[in-house]
Amino acid sequence: MKYRPLHSGWTLSSEDLAEIPASVPGCVHTDLLAAGAIEDPYLDGNEHRLAWIGRTEWTYRTAFTWSPDEHERTDLVCEGLDTVAAITLNGVLIGETANQHRSYRFPVRHLLREGANELVVRFSSAYDYAAKLRAALGERPGAYDEPYPFVRKMACNFGWDWGPTLVTAGIWRPIGLESWSGARLAGVRPLARADGRVEVHVRVERTTEQPLTVTAELAGVTAEHRLDGRAGVVELRVPEPSLWWPRGYGEQPLYDLTVRLGEQEWRGRIGFRDVELDREAFKLVINGVPVFARGVNWIPDDCFPSRVTGERLAERFAQATAAGVNLLRVWGGGLYESEDFYRLADELGLLVWQDFPFACAAYPEEEPLRSEVEAEARQHVARLAAHPSLVVWCGNNENLEGHADWGWQEKLAGRSWGAGFYHDLLPSIVAELDPTRPYWPGSPYSGAPGLPPNDPSRGTIHIWDVWNREDYRRYAAYRPRFVAEFGFQGPPAYATLRRASSDEPLTPDSSHQKAIDGQAKLLRGLGDHLPRPETFDDWHYLTQLNQARAMAFGIERFRALMPHCMGTIVWQLNDCWPVTSWSAVDGDGRRKPLWYALRRAYADRLITVQDGEAALVNDTGEPWTGELRLERRGLDGRPLAKEVVAVHAAPRSVLRVALPPSVAEPDDPARELLTARLDGTGIVRCYAEDPAVAYPPAAYDAHAERTPDGYRVTVTASSVLRELALFPDRLDPAASVDDQLVTLLPGESAVFEVSTGRELDPGALTRFPVLRCLNEEVRS
Repeated sequence: MKYRPLHSGWTLSSEDLAEIPASVPGCVHTDLLAAGAIEDPYLDGNEHRLAWIGRTEWTYRTAFTWSPDEHERTDLVCEGLDTVAAITLNGVLIGETANQHRSYRFPVRHLLREGANELVVRFSSAYDYAAKLRAALGERPGAYDEPYPFVRKMACNFGWDWGPTLVTAGIWRPIGLESWSGARLAGVRPLARADGRVEVHVRVERTTEQPLTVTAELAGVTAEHRLDGRAGVVELRVPEPSLWWPRGYGEQPLYDLTVRLGEQEWRGRIGFRDVELDREAFKLVINGVPVFARGVNWIPDDCFPSRVTGERLAERFAQATAAGVNLLRVWGGGLYESEDFYRLADELGLLVWQDFPFACAAYPEEEPLRSEVEAEARQHVARLAAHPSLVVWCGNNENLEGHADWGWQEKLAGRSWGAGFYHDLLPSIVAELDPTRPYWPGSPYSGAPGLPPNDPSRGTIHIWDVWNREDYRRYAAYRPRFVAEFGFQGPPAYATLRRASSDEPLTPDSSHQKAIDGQAKLLRGLGDHLPRPETFDDWHYLTQLNQARAMAFGIERFRALMPHCMGTIVWQLNDCWPVTSWSAVDGDGRRKPLWYALRRAYADRLITVQDGEAALVNDTGEPWTGELRLERRGLDGRPLAKEVVAVHAAPRSVLRVALPPSVAEPDDPARELLTARLDGTGIVRCYAEDPAVAYPPAAYDAHAERTPDGYRVTVTASSVLRELALFPDRLDPAASVDDQLVTLLPGESAVFEVSTGRELDPGALTRFPVLRCLNEEVRS
């Protein structure tokens, strides 16, 4: 077998654009940007000015030389075409595609010429394709007035309440020629179980009817299978394998599996583990152990996915794991992710919940869409079977809720809307190809078609009355089993805003804001928790702080309900461009204050004060034992009451301790606060909301000193310092800090490590607007 990539010499053109160089893999937008033909779509209002790109027909063209080889067959292998494409080789049409989520293989040896050859891929407008299908099949309701349900393409390309409308086209994954003779390994699908059993399902394409022998080797165990047809199973048994565990529950041993057919070889890595799903509670059980999901939702990390490298994914995954995350939910408006994505998850012990790509709309089930959905599902269920990190296949995002609760039924007038996909087609494919993993029809979902989809008492729920209408204290009214989506907005980092906007000076409206009434919701969401901002700098600090507090409040409430509640999946980890959104990491990869709050709220051990109790959340395999020290203090730090309670929180449990009367209620809520400390973990809680607290003006000593990696900023409090934060990206866009949102009592110190490769003004690191706290006095 021989493979030749066809990634060089490409050009891009349209009816109105002469040929320019093109990168493959890539897309039209990135090629136009590289050629200087367009401005950066992520900056200012360029998104809207570039809408014409998605409504234009584009042609990719390359020439290559070819010489006959010893093989019988040569195929053109297209791993990803986005989306409506016609492929011609030497003037002959060899195939047409209409699915970004699939790969394609076309036999072309009979068309190849010795010497010069020309390959052309013409992309029609996805808008035009979808409009024709919509006219034929009838309108379908959805969250956005865009035709994404009528074309198998990344839905968020058409715009979302956090993403731009940038409808792409292009050869977005590798393309090349593969030559082979006799037979080729067309698919390898290993299914591993915790007891050491491995079924290696093998599929071949062949030009001969001669018997074939397939061998598999794993952990020193070898087995073979005689293949008379086009599919078979090689069975192995590894004695006493080391089990793969989610992070925080054990190690992640991976075993090299090699499958051979003649001289062809497939290599992959597998892990031994079992997955069960308690469907009533939606509780994930790995190797017999219930796991509390400390999750985040994952969206495509770029609107132009070919730019998402393995290194970029590794950075994003490192941010997730450092924040205490153990689960990523690949959301249904995006993609089946790359091999790098699932490989990293395997290695890091990150559980993966994989939505099929359906989101927030009624999807027609008629042809040609049904066949496309079946083909893509079969491809990716088989492709991802080897990855132990993948633990749930989910049919869709919010479509079951939409049909039940968003007024769709009357608009549909009996037309199909996707139920056949979610309740029949997709579960049957998972059961056939990947019975080692559970399937769940959608989220939110209560476990049966006749039940209200978003019922907190069973299955998964999404909570969006908070942010849209309600104060974040509303989270306390819920007693859910599993929260698969909930979120609160905050703006991106200052440096991200500054890069994305040419406004002078910056204002709250300098940030992209795609959510309906988003700016007003940001201000309304401050409620009585924080003062009203009067300047841009205050708006930026206070809305970021409020996002962090809102999400910490929700996570802490739900974690304290363990084991009744067994998971929270925050909306969202990442962004695809610079925007005000629900993310913890912004579109330029910078950590927002929410990220630091997430790290505290998702810590293995957590103290949270709720409803007159201290809840000790112990999500480790060891007991948490010691003396819980509770103190009611004045704002000057003076102890007013002290209590010490001996505690023993069992592994994977929550211990609730009633607050003794002396610390439960203050004498003066405006001038007192509560501290709780146990075994190095501590919290500070005010008895009143911050605007009602009589904080003294902030008084402190701060100094910065050079270190090999940047600067060390030490702040020593003379007065209480509330929500102390450092924003070094205001001085160097590449600078970052190791901690945020620290409350200090008089006499306490905090040390911030600033990472930067630049020489900075040490004084600027210790004053406004880089150094902030809620009760700061001077802003100069």
